[in-house]
Amino acid sequence: MRVGLYPGTFDPITMGHIDIIRRACLLVDKLVIGVAINRDKGPLFSLEERVAMVEEECAQLAKETGTEIVAHPFENLLIDCAKDVGAQVIVRGLRAVADFEYEFQMVGMNRSLDSSVETVFLMAEAKHQAIASKLVKEIARLGGDVSKFVTPDVNDALIARFS
Repeated sequence: MRVGLYPGTFDPITMGHIDIIRRACLLVDKLVIGVAINRDKGPLFSLEERVAMVEEECAQLAKETGTEIVAHPFENLLIDCAKDVGAQVIVRGLRAVADFEYEFQMVGMNRSLDSSVETVFLMAEAKHQAIASKLVKEIARLGGDVSKFVTPDVNDALIARFS
């Protein structure tokens, strides 16, 4: 069984994340969505809320693609999380050149730690390249409409959080 790990904070999960998840499902039999605890980022949503959002948003995708999708919170090194869940592949989404520079460094470090785990990059669809959770939160906080960047349920959660 080919197992992939798609890590992130998913604070909140966006249409860009969902696009990468959908396409990653074509590459693996099981996709683990690694929801990073990452206390340094000071997430808007709790870990439990982010895991629930990922599970809710991925349930239909799992049915559509026939791929098992599991949300897995983690706080350790990414490469150790990959080992913990049995992933042979780490899936990363790229939006722009700046993403590549950071990801290039991460791949080098991860390969040094464990060369048996490959990293696969998926380019975000053009319509999703500007979407970043940080920007979505900022727009929502200032009362802007983020409905084209997130699903209706996530949009409702953002509105509730900032009202």
